[in-house]
Amino acid sequence: MSATKACYYETLGVGKTVDGKQLKSAYRKLAMQYHPDRNPDDAAAEQNFKTVSEAYSVLSDEQKRAGYDRFGHAGVDGNRGAGFGGGRGADFSDIFEQVFGDNFGDMFGQGRQASSGPARGSDLRYPLEIELEDAFSGKDVEIKVPTTKACKECDGKGAEPGTDIETCTTCQGHGRVRMRQGFFTVEQHCRDCGGQGTTVRSPCKECDGNGTQATRRELSVNIPAGVEDGTRIRLSGEGAAGTRGGPMGDLYIFISVRPHSLFEREGADLYCRAPIPMAVAALGGDVEMPTIDGGRKKVSIPAGAQTGKRLRLRGEGMSKLRRPNRGDMIIELYVETPRNLNARQKELMEEFREECCPDSHPEHTNFFKKAKDIWGKVTGE
Repeated sequence: MSATKACYYETLGVGKTVDGKQLKSAYRKLAMQYHPDRNPDDAAAEQNFKTVSEAYSVLSDEQKRAGYDRFGHAGVDGNRGAGFGGGRGADFSDIFEQVFGDNFGDMFGQGRQASSGPARGSDLRYPLEIELEDAFSGKDVEIKVPTTKACKECDGKGAEPGTDIETCTTCQGHGRVRMRQGFFTVEQHCRDCGGQGTTVRSPCKECDGNGTQATRRELSVNIPAGVEDGTRIRLSGEGAAGTRGGPMGDLYIFISVRPHSLFEREGADLYCRAPIPMAVAALGGDVEMPTIDGGRKKVSIPAGAQTGKRLRLRGEGMSKLRRPNRGDMIIELYVETPRNLNARQKELMEEFREECCPDSHPEHTNFFKKAKDIWGKVTGE
């Protein structure tokens, strides 16, 4: 790649009808490829980086691009003298940072740091597991959260009482310094003050200059009725203490609901799979079903009920968050075949089998009728 006289369009690998978006995309790709931070001690890469930056600076400017399209390099040479040809040299970092924006620091491990002065405390996460019954009725839960608090000795400032926090002389309180590396300008956080903009000459002995101390905070958390698994509850100002007197972060309670032995939840509805004795399923009858509030509900089983039949108890499901009504309870029946029969029971079952006719088991009869049709097609009978 020629350093100066190559066609700018060819340098960026684009055509003369390229639009601004495509032009920027082409430059981004090449600038990342040849950036000096990714090619240390590589003079050729550094020169290529200058060349693609020069090409982009001309073609991204409508007036310069018009002059270049009409007169070639001669159309922009008047603007290039001190800018691209030597002397003070072009500040390619400005061009690069304009294109890459805030991603600039992150790409090369120089992410932007918080501004100087007091810093807000970290947000904390606390997992809380509750029973399904607690999610139904709501509950006040006492928790102990590992966190930090402002040091009482130094009032969270980090400096020994009676001493002052001084402005950092390296960055003049800005928390960041700019460094010139050849033609490229790099901005990074101040190492002397850690990006705070201030320094503590006499750190507090109680907190080692951190301004915070570890503690466990006891809190009462209200779990509202109807809360669902995965719900997040935010407690403002109950997180970690800020540094240098900054505000406290927030505490986020993440709710998880333990699986229940009888009920499965789907939204505000509850599902319960209930075993029904064969005799009750055949003859019908009433059974008592448990409810989530600890009560009982009489349910009428229709005669001839089959496995999989669903019965709905309206208003017997879960509470709805911040609403007065409740979901439903859906009971799914499955017919239990009797086991461990004694002699008398077996005798009665034999009598029952002998008394049964095809109409007593219509699904069974219909199934084997279809099966016989299939067998007949195969055997030709």
